[in-house]
Amino acid sequence: MKVVLFVTILWYSGLFFQTFFLHRYAAHQVFTMSKLSERVCFVLTWLCQGSNYLSAYGYGVMHRMHHAYADTEKDPHSPKYDKNLLAMMWRTKNTYQDINKKRVEVDAKFTKNVPQWERFDAFASSRISRLTWAALYTTFFAVFATAWWQWLLLPIAFLMAPIHGVIINWFAHIYGYVNFKVSDTSKNLLPFDFLMMGEGYHNNHHKHGGRANFGVRWHEIDITYCIMVVLEKVGVIKIKRA
Repeated sequence: MKVVLFVTILWYSGLFFQTFFLHRYAAHQVFTMSKLSERVCFVLTWLCQGSNYLSAYGYGVMHRMHHAYADTEKDPHSPKYDKNLLAMMWRTKNTYQDINKKRVEVDAKFTKNVPQWERFDAFASSRISRLTWAALYTTFFAVFATAWWQWLLLPIAFLMAPIHGVIINWFAHIYGYVNFKVSDTSKNLLPFDFLMMGEGYHNNHHKHGGRANFGVRWHEIDITYCIMVVLEKVGVIKIKRA
């Protein structure tokens, strides 16, 4: 079962840096940290996301646009304006790449203070980097897979970050429950979000975009926020209290 453990580690480690660094720091800046810590997070995001690496700049800008234009034609990803899940994924990919490679002009309000490390992003996003990670994943499966069905997990390893995005940007706008009336279709997926480490409290987040803790009700435990509290206590970050 080493393969299952490996994919589980990839799932949660990649997800943590997506929600902690790309989402809460790059897009919303709900906490501060030193420039050195920021650079360490760039590298750790690459190590944990591997072939799925997402740039803090591309992600941060696109996510700010999502909040500004949620469920409108300008939303980079919305079930209301994409005919199916795959169509949304493809449009999201194209929008992200256009922003990250600066092929489109973006309003300054979406780019303000978004962290950038262009030379590292160019390396981490390169075809060589992604193919190397894919080869390493495949080699691990070849060595440790003990049953045919475990190979079905390999595409998940290749596409972990897009899958994380689909769960929130598609399913959390269709299924779940609502705590707050907002101008979009955002919903909370799970009463206790063990799957997405707090990202699943999407309705709460759309109501309080600048809040570090995505949980609101007593049972809505935000695992990422709990880790952030520990990181603050040891002096790595400083959480902004709304």
